[in-house]
Amino acid sequence: MSAALLRRLIVAVLVRPHLWGTALRQVHRLAPRGWWRRPPFLPLPDPGYRAFRQVTQYGDESHPPVVEDVLVWLEWCRALPGAVAAGEAPGWSDADGQTGAGK
Repeated sequence: MSAALLRRLIVAVLVRPHLWGTALRQVHRLAPRGWWRRPPFLPLPDPGYRAFRQVTQYGDESHPPVVEDVLVWLEWCRALPGAVAAGEAPGWSDADGQTGAGK
């Protein structure tokens, strides 16, 4: 991940205070153990995991993340706990447009 992309992601989250907690939780969940002992000394996800996510999202592990896609993912992560508690699953729908398990 380039420094410019990382800066754009950080700025995009900083201007959305409702995503701060979600972003911090996801950084904590995805950062490999002992990240502070290895360059670049940032809590970035494991390169293998990042490559897997790039392939599943864009079809190419060298495709950089799109800031808007990361924001949509963070919104989904933010909505998920409440939706699960309510018997719904945000982001999944059937052919009738009904979402979640509580159909």
